[in-house]
Amino acid sequence: MQYQQSPNGPLLWIITLSSNRNTAIGGAMLTITAINAFNDNYIWVLRQDSQQNVYVVDPGDANVVLDYLHKHQLTLAGILITHHHRDHTGGIAALAAHVEQTTGHTLAVYGPQSEAIQGINLPIDPKPSDTLTLPFIDAPVHILSVPGHTAGHIAYLVDGALFCGDTLFSAGCGRLFEGSPAQMWQSLSLLAALPDTTRVYCAHEYTLANLKFAQAVDTDNEALKAYVKRANDLRAQNKATIPSTIELERAINPFLRPLAPTIVNSIKNQFCDQDLTKTDELTCFTLLRQWKDIF
Repeated sequence: MQYQQSPNGPLLWIITLSSNRNTAIGGAMLTITAINAFNDNYIWVLRQDSQQNVYVVDPGDANVVLDYLHKHQLTLAGILITHHHRDHTGGIAALAAHVEQTTGHTLAVYGPQSEAIQGINLPIDPKPSDTLTLPFIDAPVHILSVPGHTAGHIAYLVDGALFCGDTLFSAGCGRLFEGSPAQMWQSLSLLAALPDTTRVYCAHEYTLANLKFAQAVDTDNEALKAYVKRANDLRAQNKATIPSTIELERAINPFLRPLAPTIVNSIKNQFCDQDLTKTDELTCFTLLRQWKDIF
């Protein structure tokens, strides 16, 4: 299924992007830039070549987006929403009003159809192989259904750049507010199966906190130890640890490797009052998530 947006306003969709580590798409370049919001949110800006029309992902705060647009003399072409939480959607109304006032056009706002999000005028009901086509962006955007953190959470995959909201974090994953452990494990497994070079643009700078838990459960992981040093060095310089990559997350993220022997032993020690003769992936993932919730 494909959708397209009408030139005069929202209608229907495919998306394709690249990164702040600029990514070439058939000779073209898509730049991905972070806007910091609140204490630890990232709002991602997608810009094709020298286009003045850009898209933003999960704008929880309109003011920081408007400041960025003004500073760089850019026009907002659309919004991509991953899920309904307010720190991801709080800026929709003000940004839509700004576009209406300054251009006379209706702002295109994409997001999950199954979640009640005010301001979405291009609802997405993701099916396998669904893609979006965005004006001013050269490549297609693949839409992934990743329930768990919320019931209707979606992710956007564009030319090797994954915008996964609060599903997968560096060294961690989102809390299960609405979905089941089985849903979240399936969603994480879907993301973990993406190519190694896929860049992970999650919505929060949670890496150092996640690494503390990862170190507690995966004590013998040399790749994890090296990443802890690198992440601490980056944060000491006030630099982002995001984007990560799927290859890195497979190596250091305990929620993607719950059957690693050291992790299984840690789970058994933590939950010593439970019968853990059954240690399948879902059981271990579920216990890891429960442990992280109280860590």
